[in-house]
Amino acid sequence: MIKVENVAKNFGGIRAVDGVSLSIEKGSITGLIGPNGAGKTTLFNIIAGVFPPSSGNIYLDGEDVTNLQPHELFHKGLLRTFQIAHEFSTLTVLENLLVVPGEQPGEQLRHSWFNFSRVKEVEAKNRERALEVVEFLEIAHLKDELAGNLSGGQKKLLELGRTMMVDAKIVFLDEVGAGVNRTLLNTIAKSIQRLNEERGYTFCLIEHDMDFIARLCDPVIVMAEGKLLAQGTIDEVKNNEEVIEAYLGTGRKHERKAPA
Repeated sequence: MIKVENVAKNFGGIRAVDGVSLSIEKGSITGLIGPNGAGKTTLFNIIAGVFPPSSGNIYLDGEDVTNLQPHELFHKGLLRTFQIAHEFSTLTVLENLLVVPGEQPGEQLRHSWFNFSRVKEVEAKNRERALEVVEFLEIAHLKDELAGNLSGGQKKLLELGRTMMVDAKIVFLDEVGAGVNRTLLNTIAKSIQRLNEERGYTFCLIEHDMDFIARLCDPVIVMAEGKLLAQGTIDEVKNNEEVIEAYLGTGRKHERKAPA
């Protein structure tokens, strides 16, 4: 679904991403982990079109999408969420979902004047879909609540719900579990699993909660200092000496360097 070829990103004299190549398979839930400053979010931003790469290429479903803008990638089915939720705080949960689908006829004045029945038809379908989304995510009781009043975890569920309002090919989730209580985190995990199994969503997620990663992700990709460090199952990466060194600065390699 996604192929990253030798991607690098420089910010002045800092090389935030350093020649990364990786693939995300269709139908997978891929985890992207690494210590703070590893370049994970920068790589997400490059893939999602927020930053252009300094070098390298990005492919979506076989198509070269390097340097496309986020709205162009959105229409091709690539969506992302953010570590800090980007809700419309003065709109209700349902209204936040209804603004997502692109190219709605009601956005064009000529349709509002001359094809109002079409506008109403599309709006009715979008509302039906939005109601299905809140039921799926178990937040139907919040559909009329202002999004700004939601808890952090509920806002993360709303962000996930917004990806369900269009036909997504792949969804990038940036720390979807950050600051979320265990009950809501369990709801988020179940929702991701169901979207993957029942609707064929492909996911790639950055997360620091290793239990969350272990529950959902295979494979797991590890970055450190802007480079790809390791890839495999959660058990393989947890027992990888280079991964242990990157996270903790300890392990057999470290021990061998220590004085007797």
